[in-house]
Amino acid sequence: MSDLPERLLRLIMEESAGPRPPAMVAVAEAARRRHGNAIVAVLLYGSCLREQGVAGKIVDLYLLADHYAKLHHSPIPRALNRLLPPNVYYVEEGFEGGRVAAKYAIVTLDQFERLVSRRTLHPYFWARFAQPTVILWTANDAARRRVQQALGAAIRTMVHEALPLMPAGWSPETLWRRAFAETYRTELRAERSDQAGRLYSAFAARYDRATEALCQSVGAAVPAAARKRASRRWRQRRVLGKLLSVLRLLKASFTFEDGATYLAWKIRRHSGVEVELTPWQRRHPILASSVLAWRLYRAGGFR
Repeated sequence: MSDLPERLLRLIMEESAGPRPPAMVAVAEAARRRHGNAIVAVLLYGSCLREQGVAGKIVDLYLLADHYAKLHHSPIPRALNRLLPPNVYYVEEGFEGGRVAAKYAIVTLDQFERLVSRRTLHPYFWARFAQPTVILWTANDAARRRVQQALGAAIRTMVHEALPLMPAGWSPETLWRRAFAETYRTELRAERSDQAGRLYSAFAARYDRATEALCQSVGAAVPAAARKRASRRWRQRRVLGKLLSVLRLLKASFTFEDGATYLAWKIRRHSGVEVELTPWQRRHPILASSVLAWRLYRAGGFR
């Protein structure tokens, strides 16, 4: 039986069954075919979902697996996926005379459920999936119910971790803007400074509904001691998050095709910073990563 508020679960069920743009479905199916029956669910999230288009973008997908042993034949990617989730890959698929590209991440459903809960200090997973997500495919109804529960848990974690930071008289908007701003500070992010507000504004009514489903009294004062504890936890997240961001970028260079080019594209799209990559940097993204990261930081490409 679900421990989520009925209003929140109803919101998740409605949202996760949302529109499935054909181009995004096509590339998601291409990603799923690569891994056969190891996959139990496919999720769509990110900017393509928010904007309902793929032109000039890379689709963001998550593939949830049954077991890592079924997913990876080699012990090295299996261990990396378990110890520093997720593993990230690239796929393209033909669609209506063109090509649709996607970046997809893989983690097991069991691990996904833990990573979106309050047992996980760093918000890498629960911050992403507190945002609107569509379930494109599941292997069965049981997997769908588990994914819906996990998506609701991500929202609950986000709200409960941000709530102690709120001043008296807070609103759902101030809570979610602060929550997104804090989670961005825990990663090496390329987004513009107003991105937290843009995320809230894109689905304001949805975030308001989620907050009201989880909070008995919107705007209630938070004890000073709780705010102090919460601020300390967010400082810990920032230190841990920067390290994890670097490690994930290095790990992705093993799996993501032309990872240096993708990174430069992502920086340019979100911050407007142009970085011209040399042929050597394209061939050796790991060796070049420290120099490239410093150049991007100096140019304002991420914080």
